[in-house]
Amino acid sequence: MTVYDLARRLPAIPDLRALCRALAALDVLLSPDSDDRYHLYDTAWAPGEELASMRDGAGNEYSVVFTAAGAYIRGFDHESPMSPYATNDEEPWPGVLDDVPDVFRKCVAEPAFSDEYGTPYVTVCLWREHSDTAWRHGTIAFPGKGDDGADWLFALLTERTPEAFREWAQDYYETPVDLDAVRHLYAGQPLTADVVTALNPATTLAAVADGVAATGYPTR
Repeated sequence: MTVYDLARRLPAIPDLRALCRALAALDVLLSPDSDDRYHLYDTAWAPGEELASMRDGAGNEYSVVFTAAGAYIRGFDHESPMSPYATNDEEPWPGVLDDVPDVFRKCVAEPAFSDEYGTPYVTVCLWREHSDTAWRHGTIAFPGKGDDGADWLFALLTERTPEAFREWAQDYYETPVDLDAVRHLYAGQPLTADVVTALNPATTLAAVADGVAATGYPTR
């Protein structure tokens, strides 16, 4: 799967935002004391903007910027042959960023998504304005089998089921994960003490309420 396939499998902007908030809230519940969670959601990323992000701790990441215009997505697979650091000129792969419209050019130049020299960390890029009926991407001549990282970086955003999250979380956290509790959050229902206990008996609703609320997920 490349960015071309990813564009067809991602949900519309409102559904994507809700899913990203649920993923971030689930990580708060499963790892409440961590300062370096896998999924994050910042409701105050910038004036009028929110940021959903994933970092796996091994140099791979994605960001979803929700703006007044729509949403901008960039992903970085550090082992992809399309990485700027796998090319001789250390520039983004041709076509990945070339067609990004003006309303999202600020995201392309965002320092948090670039190295100290201004080179964007990117192997995958998509965008969607609110008036669009589909996700957009550039015209790209992929190397080899088109390994841009889209197939695994965004797996939980395309396999949008509680079962997919539970399988990932049980492997990542190395602990059983209650499926009904995951379903509760995927449905966007307000967090309850029983759901918190089902997911993590070592914490309480009061202890995690602020952290979950910071993701934008409903707590009441």
